[in-house]
Amino acid sequence: MYLGQGVAAYAYAYFAPSIIKTYGHDVIQTQLYSIPPWAAAFGTSMLIAFLSDKLRHRFTFAIIPMLIAMAGFGILLNVHDHHKVQYGALFLVASGCYSAMPMLICWFTMNLGGHRRRSVGTGWQHGLGNIGGIISTYSFLAKGAPRYRNGYIISLSFLCFSAVMAIVYLLAALYDNKKRDRTIANGTIDLQALPEEELEYMGDLAPTFRYAY
Repeated sequence: MYLGQGVAAYAYAYFAPSIIKTYGHDVIQTQLYSIPPWAAAFGTSMLIAFLSDKLRHRFTFAIIPMLIAMAGFGILLNVHDHHKVQYGALFLVASGCYSAMPMLICWFTMNLGGHRRRSVGTGWQHGLGNIGGIISTYSFLAKGAPRYRNGYIISLSFLCFSAVMAIVYLLAALYDNKKRDRTIANGTIDLQALPEEELEYMGDLAPTFRYAY
């Protein structure tokens, strides 16, 4: 999930000024026009985080920003002569990408039980996700300016991949939770025979652990 999101997010962070510059602005104007999408992304991410925490739900609040970012890249891919529309699409991309990323980090971290598994798992998540920065670097090449068609297609494709993986992760969490419920209900596992220390050591592998979604 995080890898696909990382490609799109790094693509925006690296190349948004280059995209804005193709609208005919000078260097200073380009930097100034780069600020509002980041401000919108900040506000959107705070709102998404607040609602997700209030409702104690992660999946929907990860998917919706992904769809917003997809819409933004879709506009950039298909609209070429309307700079205001393209600039508005940058708001969608920034708000979507940088709202989904922290949600994916939160969701994955919550489902790692115990400090050992959590510390290792989050390290792997960030490490693999940051590979997206390498991919995005070679997606927006100078020869592709000003349309950057390949870059937009690659970013949009990885966003779709991230959304599909989020759905797969949700289904896996639901399946595993129901499987553990059945195991306990059938008496297959005697929870009283498992000491609390062992359950804590098992982390998210413990039969009492339930994955959040």
